[in-house]
Amino acid sequence: MAGWNVGDIPDQRGRAAVVTGANSGIGYVAARELARRGARVVLACRSEERGLAALERMRGEVPGGHVELLRLDLGDLAFVREFAAAYEETYERLDLLINNAGVMAVAEGRTADGFETQFGTNHLGHFALTGLLAPLLLGTPGARVVTLSSGMHLRANIDLDDLDTARKYGRWLAYGRSKTANLLFTHELARRLAAAGSDVVAAAAHPGYAATNLQTAGARAEGRKATERFMRVGNRFFAQPADAGALPTLYAATAPGVAPDSFIGPRFLMWGGATAGSPRAPWTLDDRAGELLWERSERLTGVTFDQLKS
Repeated sequence: MAGWNVGDIPDQRGRAAVVTGANSGIGYVAARELARRGARVVLACRSEERGLAALERMRGEVPGGHVELLRLDLGDLAFVREFAAAYEETYERLDLLINNAGVMAVAEGRTADGFETQFGTNHLGHFALTGLLAPLLLGTPGARVVTLSSGMHLRANIDLDDLDTARKYGRWLAYGRSKTANLLFTHELARRLAAAGSDVVAAAAHPGYAATNLQTAGARAEGRKATERFMRVGNRFFAQPADAGALPTLYAATAPGVAPDSFIGPRFLMWGGATAGSPRAPWTLDDRAGELLWERSERLTGVTFDQLKS
């Protein structure tokens, strides 16, 4: 794995991929490199304007690449259902689902369905999307689901009695919990896939400290100019570029031999390369917590993974 880079991505011709949040940052780089290796890539973006700009830019960078845009708002479960239905109408397979999109450290708010914004977008939206696309994933030999977490999951375990962090909201607490939820989801998905005898691989990744608009978007939207400036300085002087931050995602999505429930991160914790030994909190490997989160997520979203039921 040492020194692994985009040149090591296997040929992706004939494969279909969905990358959420592909209009910028890690998602954009991952989508671009998959297209460069021949995959047919769907950019799943909330903003049509930013999605179209990303599509035009990517087609310029990867001439002849098979790249398309479908709108997806993970904070609206009706939108998630529409996206999944539109994808199924057009595509016969799904080899790679990269659950990349997310929000970070935003002010307390609610999704269209009434869930806390970070838990609802980062976890529930991707849970529902994966469940709705599960028939295609299970029907595609060698498919993978890669869900983006963060080293910030170490800040907080989830509270099954307060999934919305309603008792005492803290923007970083809620973010950490949503990233723990991403890892518990991957853990339970991997367990259920194995129990069903499926060869679909569920893995997780995190980019370390990578310069993307994730750090500045929340502060900019809320008018917190000092915080936005602070984040921009950090991105400029301390973060690795998005191209490097995307390597763990691309490794998890394409490298041979990635084990189910792997957590792929930077080789040096925050920077550089990709390694399957990224530090992971023990609570993200809790079978009982994973099962309970799964059951509650099914109830909250109304999405069930019927093909994985025993």
